[in-house]
Amino acid sequence: MKRLFVVLVIACGAPLFAAHAAAQATAPSTLRSETIAQAPAATPAQEEIRERVDRLRYAQTDQGSVVRGARLMLPEGVARFYEASRFEPQWQDPARLDELIAAIADLKYDGLNADDYHVAALQSFRSDLRSTKLQAPRDQADLELLATDAMMLALYHLYLGKVDPAKLSPQWNYPAPPFDLTQAGASCCAAVAAGQIRDFFEHARPQHAWYERGRLRLKEYYALRDAGGWSQLANGPTMEPGASDPRVPALRQHLAVTGDLVSPGGAGAASYEAPLPPYDTTYDPELEAAVKRFQDRHGLTADGVIGPGTLAALNVPVSARIDQLRVNMERARWVMHELKGEFVLVDVAGFDVSWFRDDEQVWTSKVIVGRPYRETPVFKSLITYVVFNPTWTIPTGILVKDKLPILKKDPGYLKRNHIRVIDRSGREVDPYSINWKAYGAGRLPPYQLRQDPGDDNALGLVKIMFPNPYSVYLHDTPTKSLFDKDERIFSSGCIRVQKAFELAERLLNDPARWNASTIAEVVAAKAMKTVNLAKPVPVLILYWTAQPTPDGRVIFRNDIYGRDPPTLAALDRRLQPLP
Repeated sequence: MKRLFVVLVIACGAPLFAAHAAAQATAPSTLRSETIAQAPAATPAQEEIRERVDRLRYAQTDQGSVVRGARLMLPEGVARFYEASRFEPQWQDPARLDELIAAIADLKYDGLNADDYHVAALQSFRSDLRSTKLQAPRDQADLELLATDAMMLALYHLYLGKVDPAKLSPQWNYPAPPFDLTQAGASCCAAVAAGQIRDFFEHARPQHAWYERGRLRLKEYYALRDAGGWSQLANGPTMEPGASDPRVPALRQHLAVTGDLVSPGGAGAASYEAPLPPYDTTYDPELEAAVKRFQDRHGLTADGVIGPGTLAALNVPVSARIDQLRVNMERARWVMHELKGEFVLVDVAGFDVSWFRDDEQVWTSKVIVGRPYRETPVFKSLITYVVFNPTWTIPTGILVKDKLPILKKDPGYLKRNHIRVIDRSGREVDPYSINWKAYGAGRLPPYQLRQDPGDDNALGLVKIMFPNPYSVYLHDTPTKSLFDKDERIFSSGCIRVQKAFELAERLLNDPARWNASTIAEVVAAKAMKTVNLAKPVPVLILYWTAQPTPDGRVIFRNDIYGRDPPTLAALDRRLQPLP
């Protein structure tokens, strides 16, 4: 129920609708008393709406929630709306209904489907209104219930998303925004009465530059699809710069459509005509630059060489890219209300971590994330402290799956890697004195395995801590070469940061005491040191497979954990009424 009615808080947080609420609150008391004194009799339409609301509230079956064969998705919300407006009709003006239908049609560029919001029925009602056929109170009430249900459901989906992320991931811990149901309902009614439907929808969307860019890019990709999209490139040998290949003309056209082939003046090339004849098969420097731009956008090594990976990315159809954008617009609705002020954001699928300040990225670094069978979870927390020269206590899962098989054959592995065995009394135990073969998943050894600080420590020379139940944190790593890989899925769930010391310095935010020089001195001392942050910093671990950038591009990434298909399926699934 809480998730259902949080849609109504949209108005409370938006200046426009706050003004409506304030106007209601400060309206002259004489007006209210006059209204009470006059106490006009209810119109037939009001009586019909009241009866229908009573049916929504008290009917033993769901018959009251079916209108002309369409089922109301938010019957409780519709009932509250009309109770707040004293059962006054709101949608008998064709112009107001036009605005609602136009706002619903525009949801396409949010990645939503207009059919979820009774659009066909509303269009039929609009025709009846214009031809004065909608005279009977029952017909008028039908329109009222469907139009209000459509509006509230659209606002709900714009504000919170259509898909409940908690049903996709048990790790989800982003809270729904708070709400004041009474004030929100009144504000909602006031906005509808003022005929400001489009503004109402706009304020429901995440107020974030990322989201607005996403809408623009999605609109462009729909236009590309409607224009025929891009052609598929035939399989063949690896294509390298300077070579001749019969697929070059098709490649040139493909990159012109996607905007990666730019004109000499630097403008986008959606309508750019290549200066070479269409039968030219030379892979020239201009085309090489375009291929590198494409590779960079898709998380591939930007070397200009078209091997299997680049060819596969080129041959993803525009419809699939549209779905990828739609899925990530839905993810944005889940979290964009959280992205305010200063925070650290880890993009698991993008293999990077960034520092954001006032919606702008001010710092970034490559990261390594969990293997597909040890996924890095999606959640939020607060970074509270940093540890230089950390020890590493081997987690139970890694001990059972990775270390015990080694120790059963070679206990000397521990000494070579500076790992101590500590018993429950805190005393160090000789690893050769332990029968490691006696332990496994069903019987854990009664010891803690702890790696000493040092250059070969699995956490590197600094770790960045935030409380969470998954034993996940940000840290340095001794295996720096892995950052050169395109897909960096090598960890057991934690997040290895290429520029971990830069991130630590930013988090400590005290240049006099904690700068590159003083941090180097602490590390050189080789003693573990914990430093608490003066002010905890939010960290959000998210999963983006498509991101619109400020320069008008879209960055696409592989769905490394296979999370897009279930999200897309839920986004496209036929709706069921909410309680």
